[in-house]
Amino acid sequence: METFERKAYEKLASWKDSSQGSTALLIEGARRVGKSTIAEEFGRRNYASYMLVDFSKAPDDVLGYFVDLRNDLDAFFMYLSSFYGVELHRRDSLIIFDEVQLYPKAREAIKQLVADGRYDYIETGSLVSIRENVKDILIPSEEESIRLNPMDFDEFLWALGEKPLSTLIADSFKKRRPLPDSLHRKAMRLFREYMLVGGMPQAVSKYVETHDFSKVDNVKRNILRLYRQDISKHGGSDRIRITRIFDNLVGQLSKKEKKFNITSLGKEAKTRDYEDAFFWLSDAFITNDCFNSTDPSVGLSISEDHSTVKCYAADTGLLTTLALADSEQTGSNLYRDILLERIEINEGMLAENVVAQLLRANGHRLFFYSRSDRDDPSNRMEIDFLIVEPYENAAMKYRVSPIEVKSSKRYRTVSLDKFKAKFDKKVGTRYVLHPKPLVVENDVVKLPIYMAGLL
Repeated sequence: METFERKAYEKLASWKDSSQGSTALLIEGARRVGKSTIAEEFGRRNYASYMLVDFSKAPDDVLGYFVDLRNDLDAFFMYLSSFYGVELHRRDSLIIFDEVQLYPKAREAIKQLVADGRYDYIETGSLVSIRENVKDILIPSEEESIRLNPMDFDEFLWALGEKPLSTLIADSFKKRRPLPDSLHRKAMRLFREYMLVGGMPQAVSKYVETHDFSKVDNVKRNILRLYRQDISKHGGSDRIRITRIFDNLVGQLSKKEKKFNITSLGKEAKTRDYEDAFFWLSDAFITNDCFNSTDPSVGLSISEDHSTVKCYAADTGLLTTLALADSEQTGSNLYRDILLERIEINEGMLAENVVAQLLRANGHRLFFYSRSDRDDPSNRMEIDFLIVEPYENAAMKYRVSPIEVKSSKRYRTVSLDKFKAKFDKKVGTRYVLHPKPLVVENDVVKLPIYMAGLL
């Protein structure tokens, strides 16, 4: 598989420079999101040598080193070096513990290995935090962590050789100046491709190689199969509830209001019974949870309501495949008809999901605002997302910025106006993400949806 340029690489470089061997780095993320690839690429570029210990393949002899030789590190490194055929250089070698969740004792050993100080350490893992993977170990305090998300739209453009367009989009966003119509149309077409392909590196690699949506779909189906296997294997007593949520993602997100209706899972279903299942999917990086902030302020989490949740797929390409999974295979022609808008798919679902994905990739926790009032319709409003950012008109003090996502070119901004009227001085820039070019109207900035990841 082709190695792509990833923004997270800079975080690895920053860790190496600042840590100077005093901590290990844990790269967390969903299965097949590229954790091992970026760790190996970093080792290849930045050290005299690197060693990959893959715990999905490591034989019992190697596992035994972590027990039998833990108090004799000279022998421990000599045996590892010999087994993997890698010469280790003091302060110039990286050891990667790949899929470390499969052997928690290796993660526990990080404390001792970092204290020894000879080499640098990167761990990669998914499902790292689930109970069975941490119950018998002491989590090392000498461990930093980063989250690796699916490729964002910039990284997708880079993979397609469109880095100049990515740079132009960022410049347009910064200067609040629209792209020329021809470039806007090109960016929108590529963004629609991104929504269908998604950001899983294997899917992007297959698309770059073949431009065959059917082959890309097969890659995504295999990833979804892995997710289902993980739920069955690691979901424990919650696996049935986890599966129900997973199987209902498309149905819930295809509604006008994307809030997850627990009663759709069964008449007796209650939110408190499903809290652990939602957490499991989020902790496995399969979904992105978005909570209602009932009294929006700079601290959005202060008023978050866990009984009201929107549950987005962490990768929109995988959501597209779930939505088209009525048959064993989805043909390339169907994808192309969707791309060219010859047939309809729920654009609102994909648009809102991809915005959630890109906001999450840019470091935002996800919040929305919802208010219902049976007696006074003027009080009803639904804001898709809330972020906190400096507001130019308030001396760069932090304010709440509401975001509405519009998949159609014809829309109104009723909720956005109500939100401003209700919260007034708490509110900063109001954003609309839509398919049209950028336009600024007072404190409302209407951005083409392909700029969502720049917020």
